[in-house]
Amino acid sequence: MYAVEAAMRAYARKFNEDEEKWAIVGLLHDFDYEMYPNAPDHPLKGSEILRQIGVGEDVIKAILGHASYMNVPRDTKMAKVLYAVDELCGFITACALVRPNKISDLEAGSVKKKMKDKAFAKNVNREEIIQGAEELGVDLTEHINFVISAMKSISKDLGL
Repeated sequence: MYAVEAAMRAYARKFNEDEEKWAIVGLLHDFDYEMYPNAPDHPLKGSEILRQIGVGEDVIKAILGHASYMNVPRDTKMAKVLYAVDELCGFITACALVRPNKISDLEAGSVKKKMKDKAFAKNVNREEIIQGAEELGVDLTEHINFVISAMKSISKDLGL
C-alpha cells in the first residue's frame, strides 16, 4: 500500500491535485483486502465502511473503480491514476526483489521485459497495467519510469 501511496502522491503533484487526499486513497484502496479477499466483497465491503465514517464519494468511487469487476466508471483523474498504479506497483516490487540492487537501478525496459514472462509474478494482471496507462493517456514506458521514481523516493520504507 505504501508504494501505491507514493505513486498517487507523485501523480497528484504532477497534475496539481490534492497530494494528501490522493495519498490517502493510495493507502485506503486495499484496506479491506485481508478481511474480504474475494470479489466482489473487496472493495465493496471496504467502501461501505468508508461511507459509514464519512469518507467522500469521490474517494469511494475511485477505490471501487480500481477493481475492474465492480464496473464503476473511472471518470476522474484520481480514479484513473489509482487503477493505473495499483497493479504496476506490485509488479515493480516483484521486479525489484529479484535484482541485486533492488529498485535503485531498475528501469522501464527491465519491467517490460519481465511483463512478457507470464510465470513471473503470475498473479499480476499485465492487461490492467497496459490498460491503466492507456486510460491515463500516458506512454507505458513513461508511466513505468514515473512510478519507479515515486517508489524510489521511499525505497527504504518498502525494503527495496
